[in-house]
Amino acid sequence: MKRVQKIPLSEIDLTDETFSINFMPDLAKLRSSIEEIGLIQPVLLRKKHHEYQVVCGFRRIAVLKEAGLSDVLSIVVDEKEGNDLQLFLISLHENLMTRGFNTIEKAIALDKLVRRFEVDPPQVIEKYLPLLDLEPDEKILKTYLCLVPMEDEVKRYILNEQVSRTNIRKISCLSPQERTALLSLISPLKLGENRLREILTFLEEIASREGESIQQIVRRPEIQAVLSHRALTPSQRAERIKRVLLALRYPRLEEQERRFEEKRKRLGLPPNVLVQHSPFFEGKGLKIEFRFESIAEYRSLLSSLSNLADREEFKEMIES
Repeated sequence: MKRVQKIPLSEIDLTDETFSINFMPDLAKLRSSIEEIGLIQPVLLRKKHHEYQVVCGFRRIAVLKEAGLSDVLSIVVDEKEGNDLQLFLISLHENLMTRGFNTIEKAIALDKLVRRFEVDPPQVIEKYLPLLDLEPDEKILKTYLCLVPMEDEVKRYILNEQVSRTNIRKISCLSPQERTALLSLISPLKLGENRLREILTFLEEIASREGESIQQIVRRPEIQAVLSHRALTPSQRAERIKRVLLALRYPRLEEQERRFEEKRKRLGLPPNVLVQHSPFFEGKGLKIEFRFESIAEYRSLLSSLSNLADREEFKEMIES
């Protein structure tokens, strides 16, 4: 068994991330533990030329350096002892046992297996996807691999908002400039998975229809006006952005919506009566909903609704 020894931090190459699997690490608990009882588990280093290379313990070393300490308890393996893949697997398994991985860290691990250490993709699918609690499927491997080249701010958004694999694939098809523009649009909004997918689809279709880049679409005055409206909540911004994109995607539909709304207002209906057209104006007919709290209010609403039959606006709304 190799002995534990103190290695000066100044002799460790902290820029070498060959075996690192870290993205936005949460160091709070580790920091608290080290401050209270010190380092429990020595880090694993490899002697490399005149320096040391970190195999396991990047987070521990970061905390010790932050605390102003000058050395770290370490187990050191010789430069010729174990190849890179073997050492990376030690790092992979140790991290799985002690903390687990977030979505981006899983992507980093898979990317290193395939691209740095040249493990055959079928073996990665069969052996390492299940190890990371992922289904052994080629599409899933490709989804995670496409995460790694993305910009850090995009990765942070994907991690914080728990973006689905479907939307990750859509985002990965964009250029770096398009992803940056997209982020400026969606970051101020409160988006669920379906609404994000909707916005991504609208942007793709508008770009294709109008021959514009996503950057140009996002810079449109009507979109910037919504984003800069400070009185709106993130949910309200999301709803208005959807309406803007819907109008850009279906300009004829937007005009129909505008005319319908003008006629509805001219009817002068009470606020507790809702008149709706068919989805996307596909087909004739209207849907009317109303609420009441007393028999008297109910009778009054029925009287108001019965008078609609004589209004030209109402007839036009039915036929539109």
